[in-house]
Amino acid sequence: MTDATAPLKPDYPRKTDVERVIRSKSRHRRKGTAESRKTYAALDLGTNNCRLLVAEPVREGLHVVDAFSRIVRLGEGLGKGNRLSPEAIERTMQALDVCKIKLKTNEVSRMRLVATEACRTAENGGEFIARVKNELGLELEIVDRETEAFLAVGGCASLVDPRAKSSIIFDIGGGSTELAWLDGQVTESLSDPGTRIRCWDSLGVGVVTLAERYGGEQVSWETFEAMVAEVEDMLEDFATRAAGAQNAPYFHLLGTSGTVTTLGGIYLGLTRYDRRRVDGLWMSDDDISEVIETLMNMSFPSRASSPCIGKERADLVLAGCAILDAIRRTFPTRFLRIADRGLREGILIKMMREDGAWRNGAQR
Repeated sequence: MTDATAPLKPDYPRKTDVERVIRSKSRHRRKGTAESRKTYAALDLGTNNCRLLVAEPVREGLHVVDAFSRIVRLGEGLGKGNRLSPEAIERTMQALDVCKIKLKTNEVSRMRLVATEACRTAENGGEFIARVKNELGLELEIVDRETEAFLAVGGCASLVDPRAKSSIIFDIGGGSTELAWLDGQVTESLSDPGTRIRCWDSLGVGVVTLAERYGGEQVSWETFEAMVAEVEDMLEDFATRAAGAQNAPYFHLLGTSGTVTTLGGIYLGLTRYDRRRVDGLWMSDDDISEVIETLMNMSFPSRASSPCIGKERADLVLAGCAILDAIRRTFPTRFLRIADRGLREGILIKMMREDGAWRNGAQR
């Protein structure tokens, strides 16, 4: 099928080297490789989650050695004030202490630990960073929005359809939403996708901040539309700069966030979330609309008991759907691809590329 407007085939083309990320988590390295292979770690401390990924470079991309994820809601209350709360800080310190142990246990040779929107905007963000260094010995780096956007793109751009000459990649976070227009086709599997970013933007809105303003437990259609309209207004400038994105053959959206992975899990009817089935999943525009309608018709207890949502995210998922709908309405397309990868993978790939990890072909 060569028609540039034809549906994307479900039998997706062979995965690229970086896309073929191995998710086997083992503390034991293969015999004879401990000396030759460096271990890398990436930590993403966001408004909602604290997530760590430890990996080694291999010929086919990354071998995940260890991982950790915990919802800490560091930015809880930032929509109403401008300070990280003592309760949120304590929850986050406990999670970071677990990360510290994992970094030591896995003998990490190089790491990058980043903090995003909550620490960027909070008056006491710097104080929190200093406390983490003094008490845990971890040096968190508060990255700006541009850096966050480029790293997120670097972590998931391998999922862009290789036929697509244009795509919009977005990352719906807890306190901000990053978007980037990728122009041109993929050249090499290990090339830097940042060189193809035509324009980018970062909106000061995420699932936590939006849910705190509008409410997340009981959301009427009227409230949902109000959230969508607010985000659409915020998207106007980026929409103007990326106006030509949809004119290219095989244009599509690529999303990375808990919002889109949740939609994917529900769409597949998973009784337990399975990253292997969700990462790389294609969903049509109609499929997405049906799942959002299903979520809107679910009670809060039903959302909380869903295996793909859980009680810690049940009050955030509809705010995420509203942000997604604003993006869909701004950039209408027949298909969205879901990525269960992003900032952490982008950090790891960038460090490994800088070290020339694949220059001579990493071996397993």
